[in-house]
Amino acid sequence: MDIHTFMTNYREAFGERAELPIAFWYSDKQESETDKIGGCFFKGLQQVREGKTISLNSDVIGCGGGKFYTGFTEMPIHVPNFVSLKEKYKKTPEMVTDFIKQIQVPRTEKAYLHFARIDKLASFDHVEGLLFLATPDILSGLTTWAFYDTNAFDTVATPFGSGCSSVVTLTVLENQKDGKRCFLGFFDPSVRPHFEANLLSFTIPMSRFKEMYHTMRESCLFDTHAWGKIKERINE
Repeated sequence: MDIHTFMTNYREAFGERAELPIAFWYSDKQESETDKIGGCFFKGLQQVREGKTISLNSDVIGCGGGKFYTGFTEMPIHVPNFVSLKEKYKKTPEMVTDFIKQIQVPRTEKAYLHFARIDKLASFDHVEGLLFLATPDILSGLTTWAFYDTNAFDTVATPFGSGCSSVVTLTVLENQKDGKRCFLGFFDPSVRPHFEANLLSFTIPMSRFKEMYHTMRESCLFDTHAWGKIKERINE
């Protein structure tokens, strides 16, 4: 897979006004010195959208849940009560604990988790997934592309969770099992203030992207009247 070919195809399919996707990956090398981010680490994605790479670890991430869902620490003991009794995202703390047991958050052995716009990368080597910050029209294209070569009902999955769990945790787990699901996220009210009101996250694990890379130009994103009208609207 050639990253420059994909960028060319993406620009042709969605137009120049569509933001390039953001890649994320783990390594032991610090790619960029990043200041500590208090609260939700997705605040730091504004820098990434502007072209900077950020390198996260347990010292940079200020949120205990963020440290946990990115694999740098064990679950903080306060999380079940906090998510249920304060944030009110689950009816009981026990439901939070059960949710965490179900997804089996993996621990990373790497020192850093990096985020960078794909035009800042030389290749897709070691990338866990691609994060698209998508409007409804862009989601239409991404979802239709994802379903182009499969009839699986869970091709695009929408499990509720924190921004970091829906983007990072689920993608890492999907890669580990060579899975085919993409993930729609940013439904968590705690992450939404850090992005425009019309954006959701759409994440493609590399285990799935290595297939979708080859189907992009075959799909409705090229040479169809219906998508052409949507592309025009995206770029108005």
